[in-house]
Amino acid sequence: MKFTSKFLVFLAVSTGTQAFVPQNQAFVSSTALAAKQSVEDGIVGGIGRVAAAAALSFAILANPSPALADGQTKDFKLPPIDFSDKTRCTLSSSAIGQANAARDKLYDLRQCSLSGKDASGFDLSGVIMTKTDVSKTKFVESYFSKGYLHDSNFDGADFTNAIVDRASFKGSSLRGTIFTNAVLTGTSFENADVENADFSEAYIGDFDIRALCKNPTLKGENPVTGIETRISAGCKN
Repeated sequence: MKFTSKFLVFLAVSTGTQAFVPQNQAFVSSTALAAKQSVEDGIVGGIGRVAAAAALSFAILANPSPALADGQTKDFKLPPIDFSDKTRCTLSSSAIGQANAARDKLYDLRQCSLSGKDASGFDLSGVIMTKTDVSKTKFVESYFSKGYLHDSNFDGADFTNAIVDRASFKGSSLRGTIFTNAVLTGTSFENADVENADFSEAYIGDFDIRALCKNPTLKGENPVTGIETRISAGCKN
């Protein structure tokens, strides 16, 4: 994947860099703090921010270790669904969420039908989806940090240029889904159906790509892009 300025700045300003557990943790932590402080204090300009972020991304990528998606926590228990909230099933962007998935209340989209919607550019960090239908929904350039995306229908959804960081698609259907140039750091596809999905130019960590390449559904060809699924993910065989 091409390391765009958007991806590098994301790595620098995200306070969730503790999801990575690099071998040289002290160096990465100090680099992260320095890069983040530079961005926040406005000490460096646009080029400087990218340079600082590049230093952080190099530190992380040079010391690869597995990053666990938040949704992989085995003892994670969800509260009951509030069916009395008639406005609950709405795709809405968080003004404060970003990398840490902070919201003023639980963003619960469980058992919602949102097929064919357009949530391009939305910050959906911290969203909870279980048995949710977002098939053919556009998530172009959207943020899904710490998304709990289990047992849901993402068939034909478009995640082009999206940042899906520390999320879990466990048990979900992603048939024909497009992840072109998406950032999929620390994201799990455990027991997910990824047949005909397109991962072209997506950034997937070494440990995550190994798990994805073992998924028996990683096959077929995307009906929109015409790209072969297994080749798009960069699997060697």
